[in-house]
Amino acid sequence: MSKISLAMHLVGRTADTGRTKVAIVTDDAAFERLVRETFSASNAIELIHAGGRVTECLNTFAADDATVLVIDIDAHSAEEMTALAKLMARIGSRPPIIAVLPDFDANVARALMQMRVADFLVKPVTPVDLVRACAQVAKGPAAVGEPTEAQIYTFLPAAGGVGVTTLAIQTAILLMRAAPRERSSTCLVDLDFQHGAVADYLDLEPRLNLAEIEPRPDRLDRQLLEVMLSYHASGLAVVAAPNRPAEMRSFDPDVVTRLLDLVSSHFDYVVFDMPRTWFSWTDSVLLGSDKLYIVSETTVPGLRHAKQLVSAIKERLGDGPNPQVIVNRFQQSMFSAGLRLHDLQQTLGEAFAFVVPNDYPLVREAIDRGVPLDEIKAGNKITAQLKKLIIDRPARSAEGGSAPLAGRFKHKLAKSA
Repeated sequence: MSKISLAMHLVGRTADTGRTKVAIVTDDAAFERLVRETFSASNAIELIHAGGRVTECLNTFAADDATVLVIDIDAHSAEEMTALAKLMARIGSRPPIIAVLPDFDANVARALMQMRVADFLVKPVTPVDLVRACAQVAKGPAAVGEPTEAQIYTFLPAAGGVGVTTLAIQTAILLMRAAPRERSSTCLVDLDFQHGAVADYLDLEPRLNLAEIEPRPDRLDRQLLEVMLSYHASGLAVVAAPNRPAEMRSFDPDVVTRLLDLVSSHFDYVVFDMPRTWFSWTDSVLLGSDKLYIVSETTVPGLRHAKQLVSAIKERLGDGPNPQVIVNRFQQSMFSAGLRLHDLQQTLGEAFAFVVPNDYPLVREAIDRGVPLDEIKAGNKITAQLKKLIIDRPARSAEGGSAPLAGRFKHKLAKSA
């Protein structure tokens, strides 16, 4: 399905009756052309172009008939920000407004949140992002529904470079596609705040700014979370922070646990890509998990590290989730002198989950293109093997997933102290 076709499929769900009317305020010819090309494929969409800037149509634009109002704004212009605030005060929450910005700025995002702007996009805007945003805000707050108990899948590396990020991404994609609900149901969270690779692997802009949240963790709510979410073209929601390779710091556990509680209360499935380093909040994450997978490579040192990590987690967390070991990049030939499947099972015992076959060229191409593996090669061996473990096996919640939804990770952190 092309991006335009996907966009039309998404926007079609916003119009219960009649035609969906999208009003746009812009003097950017390229952006206007993108909007027209995006919506022209559907007879259910009526595009209203006001033209000009928000300062020019503040008092004259009649937005009553619009389903969604898209405003291209220069966020660095105090005059335009003031005009937007006045327009918001005049029309209230209906129609919902999507602000289109020239670049991302945390202070501007906070100002838009205070104005109660429904959503914002950063140029260059893709057709899928535009229509997904329109579809989401057109449904209104009621469409979000009550928070549900998320299923938490956590991937922890036994050593560096074992492929944990690739497995976490593929697992999140599998869970999202298996979810029964139409809305975005799955969130992938990169908890490696120093060397995280999720955003790079998916070719996304990382928007999480923990430094903004740290002084007041209580500020973090659903609306601020939406500001800090990135969305892949597949529909997968991603929480990732910009890399800070020269800054080794551990954030206040309250900041991290507040973030994780909020994410787990608004998605059906949450996948954590963990760093190898153990932080003050690591216990909380592991104890809050339903499924905990330790990823190892197919080497003797790698298996030793994995086995030691399994023992350490069981000793440290007691009745927490039962850690299972995934042996990645497994390759065995009949006459090879390397490790065999029997060797892995014998070494790891009950902690052994399964092996993931080695296909480095496929993984490398997917990373370079920022897409899931099955978009490169449908039915590939890696995705098929993960599907057997993640989707096809009966879901059984571990003890770690039994905490109440509210304060799930904070509750577990207190338990481990």
